[in-house]
Amino acid sequence: MKIHFKIATPEKVVYEDEIDQVSLPTKMGEITVLPNHLPLVSSLNPGEILIKKGKMDLPLVVSGGFAELNNNKMVILADTAERVEEIDVERAEQARQKAKDLLEKRQDAEAVDFTALAAKMEKEMARLKVAKKYKKLVYTPQIKIQKDEE
Repeated sequence: MKIHFKIATPEKVVYEDEIDQVSLPTKMGEITVLPNHLPLVSSLNPGEILIKKGKMDLPLVVSGGFAELNNNKMVILADTAERVEEIDVERAEQARQKAKDLLEKRQDAEAVDFTALAAKMEKEMARLKVAKKYKKLVYTPQIKIQKDEE
């Protein structure tokens, strides 16, 4: 028994396949969904989605969105979603720092959307956390994660 899994953003389908399980960062905490899970609808927090297929793992990072599961079919509509190998750590760190600086200044409070800045900072923090977690890993074309031999 498998779960038909699809994650999409407004720009593209990021990943679609039959999988064994998936862990998600929901508003109520992290959950893991296995085949034959009860139907669910949940909003997602920025963070890591970990897909397992056989002995292979595929980590993704999302900035938020919604997940729906029904009859072993899961669809995630994400604001943004990236595979770990696509994350530019330097760019994410610069974006996080810029948002942090703007939040700290607060000189022109009317011109700054603090809610949007806080959301941007949370998104970049999630990207950095997931990228740094898997930094030492090597990806094969089959999405299998292997520890780097040092």
